[in-house]
Amino acid sequence: MARPPGVSFGKNLGWRLEAVAYDVLSLALRPWPISWVSGAGGRLLRLIGPLTGTHRLAERNLHLAFPEMSDAVRGHLLTEQWDNLGRSFFEFPLMDRLTPANGRVEVEGMERLQALAREGRGAVLISGHFANFEVMAAVIVASGLDCRITYRAANNPYFDRRVIEGRARYGVKLFAPKGGAGSRDLLKTLQDGQSVAFLNDQKFNGGVAAPFFGHVAHTAGAPTRVAIRFGGALQPLSVQRLPKARFRVVVHEPILLDDTGDRDRDVEAGVRKVNAFVEARVRERPGEWFWVHKRWPNEAYAALAAQGL
Repeated sequence: MARPPGVSFGKNLGWRLEAVAYDVLSLALRPWPISWVSGAGGRLLRLIGPLTGTHRLAERNLHLAFPEMSDAVRGHLLTEQWDNLGRSFFEFPLMDRLTPANGRVEVEGMERLQALAREGRGAVLISGHFANFEVMAAVIVASGLDCRITYRAANNPYFDRRVIEGRARYGVKLFAPKGGAGSRDLLKTLQDGQSVAFLNDQKFNGGVAAPFFGHVAHTAGAPTRVAIRFGGALQPLSVQRLPKARFRVVVHEPILLDDTGDRDRDVEAGVRKVNAFVEARVRERPGEWFWVHKRWPNEAYAALAAQGL
């Protein structure tokens, strides 16, 4: 792969070295049982995660979500989330082993995805960064649903290519929307009868302002907007981590959306339902969510800092 246009020699070299490091790690991990690999990743991040600046962000996020929580419980959850993050990172090069076919992933509600596949019309699937969220893509593939998994392309194009190739090993087809052209491609994908899946739980500047754990959070409105146009429902999924690198994916009841003709109001109402769904799943298993993302507006963190937190 040639050096991308406008990229300096030094940056390009750094990107290549990052990709090589990932290749070395992947080769080192593949011979080992995945339960051992998963445990090693958890132990590593439990050790080094608290030493990073990101640990402070995760701690602040927990303060925002659970202000009444004791320091002891919060500390336990911080350890849990580092364990989950480390496991997920080490599992990623071996994702082709984490599928329903090999018995490591059980599914509740698979019939809902299979029904969508039989109908042959585009649907909008949503989820969040729960446990090892990559597992959900394998379940969607196993259901027979023709679906594109949306993702943000990595800044490092060499690593991005490895991500695409790794996911393709277990049948995942990716879709990376960019700006207006990406929105048009998304609409065409649904019009052609293909479904689209989103992780709809991260901060989206300029998105819809809706409550999340008692604070305003900006959330992408596109999944709700296109779902209203193509069927009036969102199909939510979640994933739960089980012992020894095993998982349970739950295909929940659809989230029904309003279509009153006032599109902005209907989208806002839908986003509120999305945030409520994500919040409920996080409350059920708080140690398995992606707490290292700056989910709330800067004002929320400034208020914490003013309290000395």
